[in-house]
Amino acid sequence: MAPTKYDKKPEPGDLIEIFRGTYQHWAIYVGDGYVIHLAPPSEHAQAGAYSMMSVLYDTAKVKKEELYKVAGNDEYRINNLLDDKYEPRPIHDILQDAYSLLGADRSYSVFSGNCEHFVTELRYGKAHSRQVRKAVEVGLAAGLATVAGFALLAHIFGSKDKEKQTQ
Repeated sequence: MAPTKYDKKPEPGDLIEIFRGTYQHWAIYVGDGYVIHLAPPSEHAQAGAYSMMSVLYDTAKVKKEELYKVAGNDEYRINNLLDDKYEPRPIHDILQDAYSLLGADRSYSVFSGNCEHFVTELRYGKAHSRQVRKAVEVGLAAGLATVAGFALLAHIFGSKDKEKQTQ
């Protein structure tokens, strides 16, 4: 079995966060060692950088697979990340909805319909992706820093131009 961050055994309805290096893949534990997850064609254990190709796909398949096969050698942990914000749905409803989607091809978007959106919607009834939010925040911060850098350069060079004009 792949290494876990915690010794706690997952319970049905738990969200499983799998660390793929540059991003996290998410699944929902359904019992007996199995998870259900939304998987674009490039998503599989040991996909490495190739799994980042998921941005090119607009559909993904809902699959039920053994957790150890989905995780491979990647570290994973139970992460019911929004339990402090939302009441989890009843386990029966989570599992019923997850099983009803098995085999379905679903719209896929890294920004609005990824594997994390999929499992948080099952658990909480609300689709969220903290990693997308974090990426957007980092992108905005980098963009603002770039704009600030250009503004500073414009101010410095603009000041020198004004000095030349007054001499």
